[in-house]
Amino acid sequence: MDYTIEDISPVEKKVTVTVPAEEVNASLAATTAIYGRTAQIKGFRKGKVPMSVIQGKFKRQILAEATQDMVNYQLNEIMSELKLSPVSGINVDSKGEIAKDEPYTYSFSFEVPPALNLPEYRGLKVEQEAVSVDAAEVDQVIERIRGNMAELRDIGEHRKARDGDVVILDFAAISQDKAFEGLRSQHFQLELGKGQALESFEALVKTLGASEQGKGEITFPEDFLNPDLAGKTVEMHVHIRAVKEKVLPPADDALAKKAGGYETFQALRDAITSSYESSRKALHRSVAEKKLLDDIIAGMDIPLPPSLVERTTDNLVGEHVNRLERKGKSLESTGKTMEQLREEYKPTAEQASRVQVFLMAVATKEGLTVSPQEIDNEMRKVAMQSGQDFETIKQYYEQTGMHVLVKDRILADKAMELIYEAAEVTEVPAKAPEAGEAAPAEG
Repeated sequence: MDYTIEDISPVEKKVTVTVPAEEVNASLAATTAIYGRTAQIKGFRKGKVPMSVIQGKFKRQILAEATQDMVNYQLNEIMSELKLSPVSGINVDSKGEIAKDEPYTYSFSFEVPPALNLPEYRGLKVEQEAVSVDAAEVDQVIERIRGNMAELRDIGEHRKARDGDVVILDFAAISQDKAFEGLRSQHFQLELGKGQALESFEALVKTLGASEQGKGEITFPEDFLNPDLAGKTVEMHVHIRAVKEKVLPPADDALAKKAGGYETFQALRDAITSSYESSRKALHRSVAEKKLLDDIIAGMDIPLPPSLVERTTDNLVGEHVNRLERKGKSLESTGKTMEQLREEYKPTAEQASRVQVFLMAVATKEGLTVSPQEIDNEMRKVAMQSGQDFETIKQYYEQTGMHVLVKDRILADKAMELIYEAAEVTEVPAKAPEAGEAAPAEG
């Protein structure tokens, strides 16, 4: 077997393979022998069928399998010799099947990371925001904890329902004098003022007290989850069974013990503060790392393998669709097509691909490696998050080639850590937290 390799582009290579007749005949003989040992043909004992009979009866299968087996073996051998790491699947152009006593020529192509002239990536300067946690932020978390642990006290019929109350109610929607199927419930629990229901529905509920009934028109928004209700107006009938107010527990040591096993209330506050600090430190470091990468890559010409951009776009679009579904929405409800969404994410995917190619080049230059144990650890995380068996996840990743993506991600993370640890990081004053910034988990 002889082969030649040529560069189709900075990110694509093509290998042309010429196989002499002797190797073709050897592949045919090996496949024919397998059929000879396993074929069951009437009138012959298993394993005793003449080769001429085997070749006549299974000619098409033998030619196809011998061709595939020979190409697969040679492809693995060539890739091992070339020591190349494709970023895409290998496309084989086999041009038909082999024939006895005839040489055979085929080719295959694949995408590779581009060869980069790396700029200096050690000792770079970057600013990183200091970590700061305001006492008021901790107070907000404490209040949420108290709210979650509050007792409900029935207020009877003394007043109308109001924000902060928990209401037990029955409701049914009437449209065109008929009950609207799927929009009725009994003993439904609703906490007012928390955005759990449409504002107009809560407004109707707040006109009533315990044991009272009422009705009013409710118009559903155009992007409502249920398409049968989107934009429609119904008459909602409501019966209040009970109105309960929340009695918050005192902010003391007992609350701390019940909330998370903390010995003192101050220990609970300290834990919340520490959680904020950890999450913000990680966030600020991530921002600084992005600045470092953006500055480096801005001055580089990085050819991108199309399959890498395509795969990255797939991931970004998939995450976007999943976020919509978690909110109870569909892509169609946003008025966008999948093609439009892919086009919107393409610039982001291209930049992410540049980062990936650059970090992998750094990892190669620095001789960074990933152990099988590190790959297994990442797959164990996936197994725990998905509730699936580790061995099942591992087998799936190895069969689909996803374990290679895991390895590349770990390598990229190690390269990024190297660049950050070698940088001159200057701490700058913390900015005020943005409205709606996620608080640490409670308990």
